[in-house]
Amino acid sequence: MGIEIPIIIIVIAIAVSFYASFMGGANDFANAFGTSVGSKAITIPQAVMIAIVAELLGAVLVGASVTNTVRKGIVDPMMFEADPMILVYGLLAALVGSGLFLQIATNYGLPVSTTHSIVGAMVGFGIVATGFAEIQWGTIGTIAMSWVVSPIGGGIVAFGTFKLIQSKVLGSHNPIKAAQKMIPFFVGLTVITITLATIYKGLKNLHLDMTFTRSLSFALVGAVIISAFVWYRMRKLKNTDHNSDIEKVEGSFKVLQIFTAGYVAFAHGSNDVANSIGPLAGIWSMYKTGTASMQSEVPFWILLLGGTGIVLGLAIFGYKVIDTVGRKITKITPSRGFAAEFAAATVVLGFSKAGMPVSTTHTLVGSVIGVGLARGLDALDFRVVKKIFMSWVFTIPIAAGVSAITFVILRALLV
Repeated sequence: MGIEIPIIIIVIAIAVSFYASFMGGANDFANAFGTSVGSKAITIPQAVMIAIVAELLGAVLVGASVTNTVRKGIVDPMMFEADPMILVYGLLAALVGSGLFLQIATNYGLPVSTTHSIVGAMVGFGIVATGFAEIQWGTIGTIAMSWVVSPIGGGIVAFGTFKLIQSKVLGSHNPIKAAQKMIPFFVGLTVITITLATIYKGLKNLHLDMTFTRSLSFALVGAVIISAFVWYRMRKLKNTDHNSDIEKVEGSFKVLQIFTAGYVAFAHGSNDVANSIGPLAGIWSMYKTGTASMQSEVPFWILLLGGTGIVLGLAIFGYKVIDTVGRKITKITPSRGFAAEFAAATVVLGFSKAGMPVSTTHTLVGSVIGVGLARGLDALDFRVVKKIFMSWVFTIPIAAGVSAITFVILRALLV
């Protein structure tokens, strides 16, 4: 027997999904530009312009391939074959639970994970609807591991990267000459990271699923060409006094920050857009097919809806989380911001290719902390760090609780 979903439910699902996307942009996506804005490499309006391009491209080109975990990885949809509308109400409740938690966290300027928020919300309705035994606890366990692994990984890479910049460039007797050697090297590493993240198993929707060897070849060629161009441009930098030379070097890192921020934006669009559109895609699939299997492809308009909501969320409310990441944890300069963003991009790419889902938020915050530690314990505001860590711990329980309550209310009103 097929399922017939009233059109009013579809309209509500679209509105709630847009709301969840909007709050995801205000919180999670703001992390991508926190260090760049904090170091004054770019302004918030410029961040929004980069976001419009990179975020929407990531969402539309790659986003469809990562919605299955949100749609099916936490609660098995076939459990609801007898009454698929229960699943519809559950997916709506998950969007509400995730969006409300993100709104609360954003209001306090706390950078949290939209991935963990939607996972918690799916768990909340799933427990009420099917019981504890039917939840995919293995998936939850893997996500919980990432709470520890990703920020530590980001912190270690950022610490090492900034220490290298300190010793080889900023602490050099001739910072300009040192930068002329090292910055093209960092440009090359950044290009390789971005290129691999984009084309190595990253553009399946365009049928460009390249092998690692071929992807690396493209990355190396691009790195050599762009690094050579940067080296040529940096030859024009001339020595003056030491302080002025440091300012010039810091200015050179601004371009690298824009590169890495653009990458994080693209990655966010390709991966995290699923957090807000996954439940909507599931409801739309049931509406079109009349079954609870949720097997149909994600339509272009749903991807565009999610990407648009994220960009608007960043533009309107993202400043609060940007302020926390870019200013309150530790003082950010362009070189420190680059070290943090490069570390986050590298760690997220590495874990993603290894099959472990990690949070861009947690990784980036860990990277910012790593940069602060490279300057000593006094460089960090541990009161802010404590608040952030506590918000991470409570993400899944609070999102789950709000989702469960919303599901109970929807089921009572609509069934």
